[in-house]
Amino acid sequence: MTRFHLIPAVLAVLYAAGCTQAAFDGAAETAKLSQRDADWAKASWEGKDVEKIVSYWSDDARVLESGQPAYSGKAAIRTFVTAALKIPGFKIHWVSEKPVLSPDAKMAYMLSDVETTAPGANGELATTHGRSVTVWRRDGAGEWLCVVDISNDPPPEGVAVVDRR
Repeated sequence: MTRFHLIPAVLAVLYAAGCTQAAFDGAAETAKLSQRDADWAKASWEGKDVEKIVSYWSDDARVLESGQPAYSGKAAIRTFVTAALKIPGFKIHWVSEKPVLSPDAKMAYMLSDVETTAPGANGELATTHGRSVTVWRRDGAGEWLCVVDISNDPPPEGVAVVDRR
């Protein structure tokens, strides 16, 4: 047997090694993302550090809020966050469900219950409850960044909610 007969076997091994994805620890990534989301919610509730709050979004992120234009990119999101934090009495906090990871753990999404306090139509502070979905992507360093952040209002009271899962 010549060395040339080994070439297909070596190529097959190299191909297989190059095509396999590195294993990841799903439980660890779930915990990491859950903690990152909780830290973001805490920073947002405190409302003191715009740059810290904005740092959780990717540079190409989009924020879609009910009744608002789309905010695309960090500059627009920074302007949105800065304006919100200047509203007297404004507070926002959310609690997210367990993240759902993509099979390769490079993307994930989370559903959240959101509580927002701001002046209502009569000028008095009012707290509203909403819901949101965030889509997350791991960057090259393995850090989770929010790439899409969508919030909306829940259905009005008395409207039957159907669980479509």
